[in-house]
Amino acid sequence: MAPKDITGAEFNQTVRGDGITLVDFWASWCGPCRRFAPIFEKAAENNPDITFAKVDTEAEQELAGALGISSIPTLMVFRDDVLVYREAGALPAPALDSLINQVRELDMDEIKRKIAEEAATPAEG
Repeated sequence: MAPKDITGAEFNQTVRGDGITLVDFWASWCGPCRRFAPIFEKAAENNPDITFAKVDTEAEQELAGALGISSIPTLMVFRDDVLVYREAGALPAPALDSLINQVRELDMDEIKRKIAEEAATPAEG
């Protein structure tokens, strides 16, 4: 399945909920973005159980600004409504495949427990 182009209005609906979602922030003038696009598309074809989405940072400047996207391409990965990966830079295909496998293997119950513990701990300072 090909990656879906999403807008700022669709972003939360796309990344929230169960499952894995990869979001590629890109722009048409960005060389590394253009080189990463076919890698991202191939990964989408090979992983039909995962949602692959693309955000054009030129068209969605407000969303990119709200998320602090300062370099592109930036890849964000969500699993079960939790941001588990965020990094700028184009990944080669083997690295993207490895990342997808690592995200599949995450113990989300453990991650959510840690998030809850951190939220319950008062901030120092």
